[in-house]
Amino acid sequence: MNADGTGAIRLTNSPKGDSVPAWSPDGKRIAFASFRFGRPDIFVMNVDGTGLVRLTDNPAADYAPSWSPDGRRIAFHSSRDGHSEIYVMNSDGTGLVKLTEHPASGILPKWGGRFRS
Repeated sequence: MNADGTGAIRLTNSPKGDSVPAWSPDGKRIAFASFRFGRPDIFVMNVDGTGLVRLTDNPAADYAPSWSPDGRRIAFHSSRDGHSEIYVMNSDGTGLVKLTEHPASGILPKWGGRFRS
């Protein structure tokens, strides 16, 4: 929608729900969590709703995507090993790396500062 609230357009149509959208730094794509397959997975699409791609496909919950400042990576949290941890992957879903390992939960990752690869 426009900044003034006009012109809203529905981009997804999942009966089970889509949530926590995150704009890519270049403003061309949106990452989000979707429950369309029964548990949340991470998806990306173009800002006009086209080009939907499922990035994660795991029996556990993958949630809360956050783009790196350069748009090349997406951080998210997942319960794939029994409790929530922070993971990062390339923006095409490849190169998955677990970043945290702690008995307490790691949730809602956010990138900070200037990222350099």
